[in-house]
Amino acid sequence: MNPYIEILRPGNALMGAISIILIAIIDKTISIPIILAMLAVFFETAAGNVINDYFDYNIDLINKPKRPIPSGRISLENGKRYAYLLFAAGTVCGFLISYLTSNWIPFIIVLIADVVLYLYAYKLKATPLIGNLAVGFMTGFGFVFGGFTINNPSIVMTSIFLGFFAFVMTTAREIIKDIEDVEGDKKDGARTLPIMIGKRKPAILATALIIIDCALCPLLYLYHIFGVLYLAVIAVAVIIFIYSAILIMKSQEEPVAHKSSKLLKIGMLIAFLSFALGSFF
Repeated sequence: MNPYIEILRPGNALMGAISIILIAIIDKTISIPIILAMLAVFFETAAGNVINDYFDYNIDLINKPKRPIPSGRISLENGKRYAYLLFAAGTVCGFLISYLTSNWIPFIIVLIADVVLYLYAYKLKATPLIGNLAVGFMTGFGFVFGGFTINNPSIVMTSIFLGFFAFVMTTAREIIKDIEDVEGDKKDGARTLPIMIGKRKPAILATALIIIDCALCPLLYLYHIFGVLYLAVIAVAVIIFIYSAILIMKSQEEPVAHKSSKLLKIGMLIAFLSFALGSFF
């Protein structure tokens, strides 16, 4: 794969854009602002990935040596320039959305995303728990961004609810990823939660967050946001979430943390599918 495509982590960036697609499906609408919102989230997520790889060069030499920058396929300087170009593309999309809709909240959201993503890569990632919360916040923000792009009051409220769900589950996954990356993070001098207080307590915190999200899932049906098919599909996601929590509680070793993190990602994709199907049935 071309290193300039690989460094975007396109699957990850597309997953970010799913939040906009889901909000559009829930509202049963498609428009130029929605398409621009998808592009904005893709570019912003990709920019966050690239600038993160730029600042994580030393860590990735240990944890992810095959990535484009630590492997030498992209120079540090070119990686930084590429990130800035992607941030600019996302910001332009946000401006066009606000210009076309006469609603400047989407543009403000993109500007906030620029700052948070950069600060996360530069400083926040190495701050215990704050870095995890920042990633969760940005994931949830995607849904809110979609809601304000459509700018329908009921859709805005739904987007906030879904954004909170994504925020909590993503934060749990980020904590587990920190448990997985302890070795490399220690060598780079990072101050993540597992390094500061050990692996057990962060595992308990991640499990608590997973349980909170699972407990909230039925509310989306009870409050008539989604139909009955949502319940059937989200049940599969909940089983995966709970299994992931059981794994990380049993062991905090790197291979187990990796498997738990991967399962949470799969569960979130299934949850997103339940949102889409539940909008129609």
